[in-house]
This record gives sequence, C-alpha cells and structure tokens, in this order.
Amino acid sequence: MDNIYRYIKFIFLFLLPLWMTNTISAQEKKAGDEALGTLKYSDFEKPEYCGTSCHIDFYQQWKQAMMSQAYTHHWDEIEYFKLAVPHAEKDQKVAGVKAGCNGCHSPIAFLAGDVPPPKPEANSRANESVSCDLCHTITGFKGDTPYNFNYISEPGNVKYGNREGVVSPAHETKYSEFHKTAEFCGTCHNEKSPYDVWVKSTHLEFKEGPYAKAGYVCQDCHMTYAPAKNAEMAEELPDVAQHLFHGAHDPGKVRGVVEIRIHPDIREVEPGDKVRFTVALFNQKTAHKFPSGSAEERLLWLHVEAKDASGKIYHIPVDKKGFKGEEYTIAGNNLAYQDFGIPLNIPDFKGIERDGIPEGDRIFRLPYFDPQGRMTIMQWNTASLGTDYRIGPLETKIETYTWTIPPDAAAGEMEIKAVMYYQKLPLPVAKYLGVPVEEADPVEVNFHTTNINILP
Repeated sequence: MDNIYRYIKFIFLFLLPLWMTNTISAQEKKAGDEALGTLKYSDFEKPEYCGTSCHIDFYQQWKQAMMSQAYTHHWDEIEYFKLAVPHAEKDQKVAGVKAGCNGCHSPIAFLAGDVPPPKPEANSRANESVSCDLCHTITGFKGDTPYNFNYISEPGNVKYGNREGVVSPAHETKYSEFHKTAEFCGTCHNEKSPYDVWVKSTHLEFKEGPYAKAGYVCQDCHMTYAPAKNAEMAEELPDVAQHLFHGAHDPGKVRGVVEIRIHPDIREVEPGDKVRFTVALFNQKTAHKFPSGSAEERLLWLHVEAKDASGKIYHIPVDKKGFKGEEYTIAGNNLAYQDFGIPLNIPDFKGIERDGIPEGDRIFRLPYFDPQGRMTIMQWNTASLGTDYRIGPLETKIETYTWTIPPDAAAGEMEIKAVMYYQKLPLPVAKYLGVPVEEADPVEVNFHTTNINILP
C-alpha cells in the first residue's frame, strides 16, 4: 500500500503540474487579433535564405505568385493606404482593419506589431508578404473555424511540411498533417467583417461543395503535384507539391473555367421576328464558387452579340428572371461605392459608375452592402450581402436572350456569339482610385457561337 500511495503522490507532485503546464501552454497560444505584436521580424527567415541554395524552384515559383505580392501588389497597396487605414482611423467599428489587413497580406509585419507597415516603396520586411517561413512555421489554428488569420505561428528552427522523414542540413523538419488540409488555407481565405458578415468564404464554399465531399483539398488544384525535388540536394520524388498558388490573378487559371453553349429556338427568321437564344454555362473547373475570394470587387459577366452578313454588330441584352436583387446582376449605369467618401474625406459623395461594362449584360456576382445599404467594395465596411448569383462548382446556369431581328439586318447568315469575361476590379473603380488599368483588364473566360439565317 505504501508503494501505491508513493506512486499517487509522485503523480500529483511531479507529473500533474507538468501536464497542466503543457495544457495551459497550448491554451495560451496566440492567434488572430491577439497575436498582434507577439513576435519579431527577426524570428522569421527571409525568403531569399530559403531560395538561394536549397529551394530554388519553390522560391522562383513563389516570387511570381500573389503570395509574394500580397502586400506590394498595386491594388492592395491603394486599397489599404487610401481606403482601409484612413477609414479605420475615423470609425471605431472598423478600427481593427488597420492592423488586421496585414494578418494575411503581410503576416510577419502583423505579428511584429508593425502597424501600419512602411509603404512598399520603403522595401521593408513587410514586403515579404506571405513568406516561406511564415507558412512553414504554422502549427495549426485556434477555434472551430479557420478565418481572420487565426493560424498559430511558432517560428524557429523546426519547419513543418506535408512529408514524413525529410532530413535537411539547414533546419529541423517535422511532418504536419495540418499542412495537407483545406483548413490551412481557410485561415486567410475565410474572412468576417467587423459586422460579422462573411466577406471571404472560399474555404467554406469549397467545404460545402462536391469536391470536398470527394476528398479533394485546395492544394490539389493550387499546389499541383509533379515529379520533382523538394530541395536541390534531394532525390527526385514522384509527387512534390509545386508552389504555384495560381488563382484569380492568373489568366491561365481563369480561362476555360466555365463552358459555354448557345443555341436559338428557330434557325430561319425574317426582320421583325423574335428569336430566343439560350445559353448554358457550366462551371467545370473551380471547386468553389466563381468568382470567389474578394467577390465584392470581382466582375464576371456574359456578353451576347449578333453579327449579320454585312458585318454589322448588334448587342443583345439578357432576359430578366425577376428574382430579388436581380438589378445588381444586370449591368447598368447605376452609381455605387458612395462609402468611398468616408476615407477620401468627401462629404455627400455621390458615388461612381458601378460596373463599367455594356448595359444589359448578365453579371454573376455577390453584392456587398455598407451599413447604409449602399453597394460597397470595401469589404471591412460590409454590413449585409445581396443575392448570391455566382456560379457554384459543377453548377449549370441557364440564361435566355429574346431578341427582335432589326429591320436593317442583312439577309444571309447571322452569327450569334456568347462571351464570358472576368475582371479583378471594375474599370470605373480603377480609374477613380488611380489603380493601374491593367488590374481591370477583362480576361476572356470562354465563348461559343451559333448561327441563324435571315431571310430576304
């Protein structure tokens, strides 16, 4: 009995405090807003250190991906310094975005408490954006749902990755199951506004869709696997994750996302006759909705036009369906973005043109509204959402175009063309805020043509 009592005493006096210390330590790990200023820039290796001798290919892939430009990209810089920071300084409700934007756009600046960081022209370490060492020293996330940069950052000599048994001469390596999950991506690709509205939900959209149910993860499409080396001195492996991170800013990724087919209800018509064209749009490529991410500023639209035998071109507007909020899904000359007036110090700002694309074209979007119910692209100022008319994974949308053949249409074959375009930013916004106009250049996603015959 004495031995039993001594054993129990040992447990309580020595092992229990150790267990409690480890438990408390896990609970005290900082993530999200609470991690602001808890680390130093010097805690993280510079990307050049990783990329100049060991991980050359990964480094070069990263350098031309948005991960390396999340802080320095021209639109992100303008949005942050021209809109977010001054707005945060005027409105306590959104004050947290002054620091919080950088939780994902320049995580080491956020963790170092550098708020706001120097502008990109200063070439500070904030310019490293989402760096190698940041991702490879994340150990998990805090809470039930990954969002608003609630990753747990534990920088040091141990680097975490998706492969077991890796040995490096430069640092310790440790296998991380977390790095193989969609939740790893969700810590930044899900976001709630200060008004508790989901303004980015790419991971959540993915989790609700067919690809997640089939066992895919984000990395399968955005970090594709190929025979390669993990490091210059390593042996080639059959399935090395490429650090491409290609997505919404990559025209090659965007092209072909949606398949398009158009057909008429009648093939031979005379001027004055009505013909109805039906367009089927199938999202055969994205595992989340399209567009996703910063959906408040993305434009995806369908343009239909006819060209008669003489070469004259006619624009055909979409048929209305009559659903609630449809007015935001049909291009017009409406004014929007009146809340720009807050950060720009313009009282009673009337707004600017909302879309900047041909009137009557169908837009596949999710409108964001500010506290006054006005359409906004300042996601941190989003108090409510409109009707979600984006195209889901493996979803087919049907649009119709009922058109009266003009009296001046030339006899002969008339070609009808349906083209889908994608823009990262509405052109009126780019022009007004001084964003390089290439940010608003349309990318042709896909097209299809059909023909009818105009009788003399």
